[in-house]
Amino acid sequence: MKNLIRDIKLTIKGLLTRKGRSFLTILGIIIGVAGVIVIISLGAGAQSLVVGQISKLGTNLVGVLPGKGNEKGPPASVFGVQIKTLSSYDLESIKNKNNVPNATAVAPFVRGSVTIVADKESVDTTFNATSGEYPLVQSVSLEEGYFFSEEESRSGSNVIVIGYDIAETLFPDGKSLGKVVKLKMNNDSNGVPFRVVGVQKKMGTVAFENQDDLVYVPFIVGQRQLLGIDYIQFIRIKVDQEINIDKTMEDIRRVIRENHRIKDPTNDDFDVRNLSEALEMITSITDVLRVFLGLMAGISLIVGGIGIMNIMLVTVSERTREIGLRKAIGATSKKIMNQFLLEAIVITSLGGVFGIILGVIISYLIAVGVRFAGYDWEFIISPFAIILAVSVSVLTGIIFGLYPARKASKLDPIEALRYE
Repeated sequence: MKNLIRDIKLTIKGLLTRKGRSFLTILGIIIGVAGVIVIISLGAGAQSLVVGQISKLGTNLVGVLPGKGNEKGPPASVFGVQIKTLSSYDLESIKNKNNVPNATAVAPFVRGSVTIVADKESVDTTFNATSGEYPLVQSVSLEEGYFFSEEESRSGSNVIVIGYDIAETLFPDGKSLGKVVKLKMNNDSNGVPFRVVGVQKKMGTVAFENQDDLVYVPFIVGQRQLLGIDYIQFIRIKVDQEINIDKTMEDIRRVIRENHRIKDPTNDDFDVRNLSEALEMITSITDVLRVFLGLMAGISLIVGGIGIMNIMLVTVSERTREIGLRKAIGATSKKIMNQFLLEAIVITSLGGVFGIILGVIISYLIAVGVRFAGYDWEFIISPFAIILAVSVSVLTGIIFGLYPARKASKLDPIEALRYE
């Protein structure tokens, strides 16, 4: 043990005598290890962000989208393709308790881009047209006022609930309830008037969409008066218990197939999904990305290892006479090899320690920056990442230091002493 400590001290002393070269050698390992730490941390943070954003919607929700889907990806409607296979008749069939007994609330959706105008102020935003059951499907917290009722939605009342940021922009005096705003589509110079009946509390980003920059109008008004369509873009269903989600999904599929006269499930012109499936799909994708990016970061460790091998070969050449002298006074080949191997391990270990510190600092700064941007990004440094980084750095030192160490140990002492 004493010999090992002595050898380590001698190795560090030797590195200090060649500060510039030692620093450049260690730098490659520092960058590689820091890269591994940062990428694993970013992968974990991104995964937690995605899962958190989706989970905010609720775990016992089922969605129905128009267009055929498959297990490996979403239907085309997700990418903005207009598909008109979902109708109001499908909506009423799903709401029928005899058809889907475990559905506690059902909300249809259509949406579009509009300009909302109040007096001289205007904001470009997105409207969601839905029913009065929306607050039962997804939690809604209001700063003031109320969310329009099912009766107002069915009768086509021109009422509107606006997001927190929109209320602040249009009504800086804080008096928005009862005021009339106009929603203008692209080719509409006059706009459709709406009376403000509610303002949402500040919610931030949910499912990667800023909830404070949205407005909600009754479904019939948004569908027919604003968009001029007769189909539904999306239906969301709240299930009474998570255990009943699979049964509810099958009930919905059966009902819509009957409505659309579909006998073969492979000919479905709709897709039924739940958030658990979405979470599993996204988690599997992010896991693959984390592994791939980790491997990419590991390449820099290989590059750093090659740099160590080159420097160690140069060191062996420079210290040939020293090696010959040590062998002449009794040092064995094993001791010579261990000395140079230890030097490579010390270099990579130092690079690993500083790389971990640098990686943690960078990961923390990234987490702070993303949180400042308004996203729920977790700062995650897993013990696995640290153990992996240290193990790989030490292993790199052993692998790339072994050849120079063996070369030094096999030098003939007489030839080494004659070396100039």
